[in-house]
Amino acid sequence: MGDGVLRAVPGPGPGDRPGEPLMRDLVGAALRRARLRQGRTLRDVADRAQVSLPYLSEIERGRKEPSSEVLAAVCRALGLHLVDLVGALHTDLTSATTVTVSVTTRATATATWGGPRRGAGRRDGQAMGVLLAA
Repeated sequence: MGDGVLRAVPGPGPGDRPGEPLMRDLVGAALRRARLRQGRTLRDVADRAQVSLPYLSEIERGRKEPSSEVLAAVCRALGLHLVDLVGALHTDLTSATTVTVSVTTRATATATWGGPRRGAGRRDGQAMGVLLAA
């Protein structure tokens, strides 16, 4: 899109993956997990981040999408760095993303993306070989 015009993203089509999570749901879930792991209350974190308790609750439930300033404040209140949050989001996304492929034998195979990277015990093409063997 080199013409500088923003265009609407089309809705899901027949070939699209259904149910891809929204970023606000992932962010909220990751923040809630971090808070609960620390054994802290919504009130404690909201007070420390200087946001209202109802607003933090809505962020955790994926109902509100926080600004970068609010996100930074909540992360600071939880003692997290932004890279910690982004890492958790990456893990959540890669563990939830699967692809189903039909091969010529009409068998169905499922591969999970986000597994070991190149050089981490899997040779290039190994995942495709598993899919084709199905």
